[in-house]
Amino acid sequence: MTVLVTGATGSVGRHVVEGLRAAGVAVRALTRDAAAAGLPEGVEVVEGDLTRPGTLRAALHGVERLYLFPVPQTAREVVAAAKDAGVRRIVVLSSSSVLDESGDNHSGEHHRAVERAVQESGLDWTFVRPDEFASNVLWKWGETIRAESVVRAPYGDARRVLVHEADVAAVAVAALLEDGHTGRAYVLTGPEAISQADQVRAIGRAAGREIAFEEVTPDEARVLMGRAMPAPVVEMVLGYLAEAVLDPPAVVDTVERVTGVPARSFARWAADHAGDFAAAAAERAA
Repeated sequence: MTVLVTGATGSVGRHVVEGLRAAGVAVRALTRDAAAAGLPEGVEVVEGDLTRPGTLRAALHGVERLYLFPVPQTAREVVAAAKDAGVRRIVVLSSSSVLDESGDNHSGEHHRAVERAVQESGLDWTFVRPDEFASNVLWKWGETIRAESVVRAPYGDARRVLVHEADVAAVAVAALLEDGHTGRAYVLTGPEAISQADQVRAIGRAAGREIAFEEVTPDEARVLMGRAMPAPVVEMVLGYLAEAVLDPPAVVDTVERVTGVPARSFARWAADHAGDFAAAAAERAA
């Protein structure tokens, strides 16, 4: 059996590749640039682009199961090509944001389009719906942590159930390889609701230095966050942070139920990524 992993060089995709290899399964990894993929030996790396479904013919040849990274613009064409090639099972990297059907959730609309394309294909499917990724703190806070050892953010008491990308991948691997997951939509969280201020403390412990948390107002945050995110996403993030001060998302045990292993803590994630928060050269030399 050959499994095609799309988004294979992404933070989740790399762990999916590793999990499949560890299970002794033939892995084919899709990437736009094979030379730069940096994937493990023994993985068949093929070039292709989900935004251009016509480039996927060789990648899909002989594939029975597919891990699908979400690209809504071409999801129907990609799924149709997979079905024509003989794929019988698709596991989708989705998001818990699909549960928000208000119409105002950009992420929910994005992922819901992919889910619909797969569900309507008639193929076996499983949707993996992580809540907020722990790795989001890298793009939110990484720059100021490295340069200044500080985080500036609103709602320091907002608690989130951040999930480790390796746990998301482990659930996807189980759904790809095991029976009993067809037609299931798995919401995933970390094992704890942890405040933003405590997240910063955990990163500081992992990085081996003190990192300050400076709370800013929502208006100040709009300016800071707007440098990295479009305005609708900024408003979505501010909205769920405000809500999470008094009503944080619930912790669910899906990772452990599916994989048999408890979900990794945020402290574990911070330790795994300590190098990503290394102080800038000028600060280290001071």
